[in-house]
Amino acid sequence: MTLTRLNRYFWKEISFSIMLVLLGLLAMFSFFDLLQELDSLGRGHYGINSMLIYVALSIPGHIYEVAPVAVLLGIVYTLGAMAGNSELIVMRTSGISLQSIAKILLKIGLVFALVTFLIGEIIAPISEKLAQRIRIQATDSVVAQDFQSGLWIKDGSSFVNVSTVMPDTSLVDIRIYDFDPQFKLKHISHAEKGYFQDDHWVLSNVTQTNINHSKQIQDNSVTSQFFKQTRWESLIRPELLNVLLVLPEKMSAWNLYSFIQYLHQNGQRSTRYQVALWAKLVYPLACLVMVVLALPFGFLQQRAGGISAKIFAGIFLGVVYQIMNRVFVHLGVLNDWPPLVSAISPTLLFLLVGLGMLYYVERR
Repeated sequence: MTLTRLNRYFWKEISFSIMLVLLGLLAMFSFFDLLQELDSLGRGHYGINSMLIYVALSIPGHIYEVAPVAVLLGIVYTLGAMAGNSELIVMRTSGISLQSIAKILLKIGLVFALVTFLIGEIIAPISEKLAQRIRIQATDSVVAQDFQSGLWIKDGSSFVNVSTVMPDTSLVDIRIYDFDPQFKLKHISHAEKGYFQDDHWVLSNVTQTNINHSKQIQDNSVTSQFFKQTRWESLIRPELLNVLLVLPEKMSAWNLYSFIQYLHQNGQRSTRYQVALWAKLVYPLACLVMVVLALPFGFLQQRAGGISAKIFAGIFLGVVYQIMNRVFVHLGVLNDWPPLVSAISPTLLFLLVGLGMLYYVERR
């Protein structure tokens, strides 16, 4: 019965603290988003309402980013307050072991890890994509391209040049260069517009130039055809074009996996997206690691600032973890490290630090 009451008490106190910290962090990030968007205010049809909708739709992405830090700070604050009121000392003298407290906190961390995964996989990618589309449409912009000539995509034995990708992933000013197995140019197709329907693209106002190669250069011929509308079978899908709207780190794991397969089929490098995929799968586990890291703070000596010093230490560790996550991702891409190593290294390092601190506390 004692453990049941203790379980409820921890759930109530720690969940409340985590949610309070989370709200504070979200308020701060939303404020920064508002300040950043003020520069775009008044551009096209981008007014106050559009700006507020954009900021609101960015919140799920921020929840995903700061959830482990919120877990860390929420637990550090709660355990610090309990230690200050001598509650933890009473629990230990009553026969409650450190392992029992750790199990309760890990259950709480597991719930937040699952919630973080669901937000990152289902809610955040959709809201982020919608936010970017609303902003692009309101500012009368188009999706940014990789080159001045537009977006270039390898599609099997063809190369596709798209001048403009609209927010609804429809295409404008499309050029398709088809090559034969000997890498000789066969067809050049130019379409004014294209949109995806069912499992194929529908191109309108298409001019197709056919190049007939002969052994004798002088016998080569060029013919041209015009089609009001034509069907285009391609590996390119609208969800792949969403990469232009949403950063890899904010895409869902399934979309990342699909895009990686597409890159592999076309013989293109996919390191950045593989790292993002593994990071997407590993990141929610950081909530559990933060529980291990926060637990020792409740049993350290109440000196040098007490709970304030512990909260500051928690903030410092949270910031360092976020920085290390970003640094390892970029280092992994630049140095071509195994994607899993780049994604999991910061989390494993912090887990080892937390276990070391727990060992120190238990041996005291």
